[in-house]
Amino acid sequence: METTSYPSTPRWNVDRPFLTGRFHQETKSTSRFADSFTSSGAEKAIGCYDAGVQELIVIDDLLSALVGVEGRYVSIKRKVNNAHGNDNYDFSDSFQVDPSMDLALQEMAKRIFPLCESFVLIEQFVESRSQFKNGLVNHAFAATLRAFLLDYEAMVAQLEHQFRLGRLSIQGLWFYCQPMMGSMQALSTVIHKASANNFAGSAVLNLLQSQAKAMAGDNTVRSLLEKMTQCASNAYLGILERWIYEGVIDDPYGEFFIAENKSLQKESLTLDYDAKFWRQRYSLNDGIPSFLANIAGKILTTGKYLNVMRECGHNVQVPTSENSKLMSFGSNHHYLECIKVAYEFASGELLNLIKEKYDLMGKLRSIKHYLLLDQGDFLVHFMDIAREELNKKLDEINVEKLQSLLDIALRSTAAAADPCHEDLTCCVERSSLLKRTATLKGVEIRTSSDSMDLEEPVSITGLETFSLSYKVQWPLSIVLSRKALTKYQMIFRLLFHCKHVERQLCGAWQVHQGVRAFNTSGTAISRSSLLCRSMLKFINSLLHYLTFEVLEPNWHVMLNRLQTAKSIDEVIQHHDFFLDKCLRECLLRLPDLLKKVGRLKSLCLQYAAATQWLISSSIDLPKLEEPSDGLESEKFKLKQLKLRSSSRVKKVIVRDPTVTESILKFEREFNAELQSLGPILSSSSQAEPYLTHLAQLILGVGFDK
Repeated sequence: METTSYPSTPRWNVDRPFLTGRFHQETKSTSRFADSFTSSGAEKAIGCYDAGVQELIVIDDLLSALVGVEGRYVSIKRKVNNAHGNDNYDFSDSFQVDPSMDLALQEMAKRIFPLCESFVLIEQFVESRSQFKNGLVNHAFAATLRAFLLDYEAMVAQLEHQFRLGRLSIQGLWFYCQPMMGSMQALSTVIHKASANNFAGSAVLNLLQSQAKAMAGDNTVRSLLEKMTQCASNAYLGILERWIYEGVIDDPYGEFFIAENKSLQKESLTLDYDAKFWRQRYSLNDGIPSFLANIAGKILTTGKYLNVMRECGHNVQVPTSENSKLMSFGSNHHYLECIKVAYEFASGELLNLIKEKYDLMGKLRSIKHYLLLDQGDFLVHFMDIAREELNKKLDEINVEKLQSLLDIALRSTAAAADPCHEDLTCCVERSSLLKRTATLKGVEIRTSSDSMDLEEPVSITGLETFSLSYKVQWPLSIVLSRKALTKYQMIFRLLFHCKHVERQLCGAWQVHQGVRAFNTSGTAISRSSLLCRSMLKFINSLLHYLTFEVLEPNWHVMLNRLQTAKSIDEVIQHHDFFLDKCLRECLLRLPDLLKKVGRLKSLCLQYAAATQWLISSSIDLPKLEEPSDGLESEKFKLKQLKLRSSSRVKKVIVRDPTVTESILKFEREFNAELQSLGPILSSSSQAEPYLTHLAQLILGVGFDK
């Protein structure tokens, strides 16, 4: 059997004479005496013999002790430690000599005992760690130690041969044992720590590496420990190779630093707000080898990308060659280059798969059309036909009916040409938008001390809680997760309600336009017309800010970044950044401002409903319905208004101070709320510069008369 050569293993010359002259002759005769002593079985104290005979007996016992065998006057004392009180016992052996031995010989023997004790410790470790249940790294380490001990035992055999030839003195034995002392003691230190802490896997590799660095001043010992680390890491690198090249964790004994949680399935991405599948299906353990610590994240990502492609039915394997085998690591850092190549391949393949085969960009554009109201023709039709259902309270709304109305609106507008329109669904939330922002996980909400008053309105309807949702399939759910869709829905709810307010004010404005032919100068109707125009300017300015100042610019920035992204994680990062920025700039992270804007919208809705009723009753017309009934109903109301005389209109309004007082009350409340919004925008714009645009758009609304 060919043995491995280690730097610390001396090469012994069996023909070299160790002893010469008179002492050589005496050794031969004493050696024969020792043999006869052994065969006779006499057991006298070693002190009964003269110094020369004692030396021969001690050498013979020490040669046995070097391989863990007791001699006649050198014994082994075993200590059993159970400091932790469990079933793991720690055995430590120490060697002792007969106290009657010559003092000089005792001293020489005690110098050699550490080598004997190290051999026993290493041999015990090899025997206990040679089973696979202790892990592949421990098994490989034990095999390497066994090869090292074979060289050591060969050295002891050569020393014994020289002793039988009468050529070895105890000083010579000590001299030739010294080169092994440092290596054996370093290994025994490693083994003692590994045994005491029950190390396995990467912990063993880290221990070997740290010990090698600690022995930087001894090149022989350091080289030995580095070679031990190299041999012990081969099995570990085999596990790593399968992970980065195939995306497979072949780790039967739990030694790898990447763990798999099989309970998390890809289907959970559309339901789990925290997207645990993507973040926790594969995760890093604590035991990372020190030589892989700086690149552990890239290793995790490489295998994760390969697994995503496998889940898609797209079997792919990183191209390998003889030069890409991870069979060693060292100062040339070749293994780092192999990992980098594997990462770039897996990243590029997955990104192309999601962009090309699953059309990520097309899905994002479709979501922008519907949830960010980029193409709102379907929404106008839907709000017309679903007005009655949306005006109901939450418990009275029929979601299935809303879904059927949504399908009708989609099929009867330009959205029918979009193949993704069938993925659109509707839902009704159970809380107001203001309260929903406060419960959104993972989003920082900037609040003041008195802004935590998030009570629900007395009666909220479907107009405040209606939202759209989008069906996203694997693997697009990695990017369009439940969390991302929730953020889209919050933006949609804000836009949808603003559109509703705008439609109601437009209806009120049409009513005012219907009485322009009459002489309303100086009446409450003319004052109401100015207030309606101010409210329309406010809501139009808000919508302009949300769409053209926030959503569109940020959308184009995101698209440009997605075009240059090199991995799916970069895509997720850019997409999440876009959504978070839009949430913040759309005031959804600023409850103070959102609450103030909500109050202004509420006033606009109250005014729109009241004004239509007041004007129609003042002109003595039949009760007018809300203007959202459709185009034909608006034409009918305008026709009815033109049939009345201007003198009667003026007379009726002058005689009814209730109308004037109601309009003035709306005007005072609206202007007060708008004025109070100014200081909040001004102070907040210092920390949030984007609010400057909103302030410029709406602060002048109240002074436009």
